[in-house]
Amino acid sequence: MSKKIKVTIVEDHDMTRMGLSFALSKNENIELLGASADGPEGVEQALTLRPDLVIMDIGLPTIDGIEATRKIKNENPDIKVLMNTSRDNEDDILDSFAAGADGYITKGATSEQTLAAIKAVSEGVGWLDPAIARVVLSNIRKNSQTEQKTGEINYQKGKNLYGLTEREMEVLALLVEGLKNPQISKKLVITIATTKTHVHNILQKLYVKTRSKAVATAMKDGLV
Repeated sequence: MSKKIKVTIVEDHDMTRMGLSFALSKNENIELLGASADGPEGVEQALTLRPDLVIMDIGLPTIDGIEATRKIKNENPDIKVLMNTSRDNEDDILDSFAAGADGYITKGATSEQTLAAIKAVSEGVGWLDPAIARVVLSNIRKNSQTEQKTGEINYQKGKNLYGLTEREMEVLALLVEGLKNPQISKKLVITIATTKTHVHNILQKLYVKTRSKAVATAMKDGLV
C-alpha cells in the first residue's frame, strides 16, 4: 500500500474550503490533516501538523498566501506548497515561487488536475498550470519584443548567462509550457533518460532544486 500524502488546506472562502476538504477526504491516497481560513492559522497548522503538502490560496486575510508560504518555507523547507488560486497575473505567480511555492494551479482546474498537481508536487516534481504558463509566457514574449525594439534589454544575448546549451534551452522552454518528461522526450525525439539528464543539468545551472523554481527563474530572467 502506497504512503498517503498528508495535506492541509488554507482557504478563506468557506464553500471552497469545505468543497476541497470533502473531495480530498474521499481520496484514498490523501490524508487531510486540517483546514484553516487565514494566513496565520494556516502557518501555525502547517508547522504543528507537518503535512507533506499545503494547498494555499493567495487572497487571505491578515497575511496573504505568498507571505504565509514564505513563513512556512523559512521554518520547514521540506513542506511542499501548492498555490491554489483564481489569480493568474505574472506578479503573483513569480512572487509565489520566489516565496518558495512548489506548484501553482488555478481554482478552475478539474479534480483530476488538482489531484495530479498534489501528487507531482508531493514527489518534488513541481507543477505549473498550463493556463498559467501560457499567460506568463505570452507576457514575457511581449515584454521581450518591446524591450528589444527599444534597445533596453536584449534577451537573446542574455540567454546563455547561466551557461545553458541550446538543447537545455529547448527543454527549459517546454518546462515553462508545463510539459512533463515523457512529453518533452516525444517532442524533442529523445529518450526519457536523456530528458531527465537535461532537466538535472538545468536545475544545477540555474541554482534551483525543483522544476517549478527553474520555471520561475526562466520567466523572471527572460530566458524563454
